[in-house]
Amino acid sequence: MKYTIYLLRHGQTWFNKYNRMQGWSDTPLTPEGVAVAQKAAQKLQDVAFDAAFSSDARRAIDTCEIITAANCNQANLQPTKLTNFREQFYGYFEGMFSDEAWYLTLFPHGYKTFNAAGQQVGLDQTKDWMKEADPFNDAENATEYWDRLQAGFNYLDEIAFDGAKILLVSHGTTIKSLAERFGNGSFKITKGPANSSLTTLVRDNGQNVVTDYAQVLA
Repeated sequence: MKYTIYLLRHGQTWFNKYNRMQGWSDTPLTPEGVAVAQKAAQKLQDVAFDAAFSSDARRAIDTCEIITAANCNQANLQPTKLTNFREQFYGYFEGMFSDEAWYLTLFPHGYKTFNAAGQQVGLDQTKDWMKEADPFNDAENATEYWDRLQAGFNYLDEIAFDGAKILLVSHGTTIKSLAERFGNGSFKITKGPANSSLTTLVRDNGQNVVTDYAQVLA
């Protein structure tokens, strides 16, 4: 069985605007975030999605509803929440100014920024280091993170069919992590995907391949 997942990042939120850590915490879409999601919806309106999912974060749910409301197959779509495709959980660092959180996490290992560390050691290592730096040990490490996502893909395998087109509204670091792991080195992943940008992932008999990364639709 082979099907395509249309991975869309949610629209801009207030924490995005203020550059704060936003994993399992949540803030609403800004007016600009609604507008950019509406533009993406127009670009995707002729893609007849067979199913539509989002994480359970309000920002993803709202974006998914905007996309499906404009879709040519809207009458047959029922947006559904999947907790498996939440953003990475940042634990103690949730809500903190992003540059500060990553500096505290990465400086003991010789890095000052998330992008620099990601390029040098990979995103999974930054996940492990953040859990290590969390005084409560609540942040997800790479193993916890990928186990959660794999359970989500297993569920999609159960409901998908050959040739299906599935909309999945998720989050920046999650989409970036998927592109790093399953992009076969095809993409220069220096920054996260823009709000409401599109990444496509083909799942072929249980194997993932990211075929396009962070296509800007607005």
